[in-house]
Amino acid sequence: MDILGHYIGGQRVSDSNRPQAVYNPAHGEPVRKVAMASKATVEGAIAAAAAAFPAWSKTPPLKRARVLFNYKALLERHADRIVAAIVEEHGKVWEDAHGELARGIEVVEYACGAPEFLKGEHSRDVGPDIDSWSEFPPLGVVAGITPFNFPAMVPMWMFPMAIACGNTFVLKPSEKDPSAALIMAELLTEAGLPAGVFNVVNGDKEAVDTLLADARVKAVSFVGSTPIAEYIYATGTAHGKRVQALGGAKNHAVVMPDADLDNAVNALMGAAYGSCGERCMAISVAVAVGDQVADELVRRLQPKVAALRIGDGAGRGLDMGPLINGAHRDKVKGYIDLGVEEGAELVVDGRNLTVAGHDAGFFLGGTLFDRVKPEMRIYREEIFGPVLAIVRVASLAEALTLINGHEFGNGTCVFTRDGAVARHFSDAVQVGMVGVNVPLPVPVACQSFGGWKRSLFGDLYAYGPDAVRFYTRRKTLTQRWAVQGVEKAQFAFPSNG
Repeated sequence: MDILGHYIGGQRVSDSNRPQAVYNPAHGEPVRKVAMASKATVEGAIAAAAAAFPAWSKTPPLKRARVLFNYKALLERHADRIVAAIVEEHGKVWEDAHGELARGIEVVEYACGAPEFLKGEHSRDVGPDIDSWSEFPPLGVVAGITPFNFPAMVPMWMFPMAIACGNTFVLKPSEKDPSAALIMAELLTEAGLPAGVFNVVNGDKEAVDTLLADARVKAVSFVGSTPIAEYIYATGTAHGKRVQALGGAKNHAVVMPDADLDNAVNALMGAAYGSCGERCMAISVAVAVGDQVADELVRRLQPKVAALRIGDGAGRGLDMGPLINGAHRDKVKGYIDLGVEEGAELVVDGRNLTVAGHDAGFFLGGTLFDRVKPEMRIYREEIFGPVLAIVRVASLAEALTLINGHEFGNGTCVFTRDGAVARHFSDAVQVGMVGVNVPLPVPVACQSFGGWKRSLFGDLYAYGPDAVRFYTRRKTLTQRWAVQGVEKAQFAFPSNG
């Protein structure tokens, strides 16, 4: 069985250190292995990035942008190859994997604007014959640590902007689905990126801790669960690094009495069960304002959830594939068991799903709970699976209290026809990304992505304008050329008064 290694210094690097199986979740069988990088291997990747930094940081932004233009074209040309790797190792359906890749390419397109967003600022004559301006030089070597659920898109939230700003990059992707990252690395080299500017190390906690401790790494971006995000942030900042660590979520969709229920139901189906709910922006709680709304939601959702088309993601026209592995499937099953024990009403039970010809696959059917209470663990905790919980409240005020009281503040949305309700909800809700009749309010590439509360550790969001701030540091220069004569010493603090 093939063992995947790493991508360091512009080429694939073979490795057989502590190989770990990579599964096809639809079949429940390993398709290859991936090596877990040693500390020395990670340090070698950092050294390659450090060696490439001086020349890359001095490369004009326009030339960096041209590499990214080439890269965008190559990503589009090789889209089916990348998507096939995602489907095989992650299990998400073909159309969803294509959508993921397309959203990642949008960030590459935005990064092509490097000559514009790195221009800096200039003020002439801030004092007598004095000019002042700001520049935005890169940090140096930066790193990204990314999750299994978006093996193409989330890395592209990070490295295109980082390298557009003049940094060099070390990516540690998920060991559960590593192939997409290696393909993307090869395409960057083909696009003209100099060796060492972008490197991939596959690995586990040893690789992560090496990146966090090495002084040559100036910043770390992370997406994953909240406990790991908190660890990454605490450890990275303790070593003097700039860190943005995006964590977990429990995203609520509020359905008002005046909502277009047909559209709301269809939106909830996609947002709750797309990608098996393995999204940090998945809607996992529908907050029904009033029992009449809740009853109607249940009536309309139940047959749709039961009729979800589930199978091997390599097929076409499916709604859901398998979960990432057996351990995660069993964890989600355990939450369904717990919901029943806690007294929630199980409307649709996905635990006994079988997919013909895929008896060993990691499949789970869509699950729907009603009458979920805020004290229940299935409400409080992130399940990260195809489970939607309906919570009944009496008013919008009660819905806002519910959402604002939760430890996570990643995404939320409201379904209503009332503009005043939408405006009040958007103003009052304590969540980082808000949708109005939009179930997955994922910002476009020219905005920035991030949540509030325990969904984000750090001050800056991912991609968009915040990425420029994260991957550069401001340098302000003040310059004066004396016109003539010798100036007298000034002992008072300088001012323009």
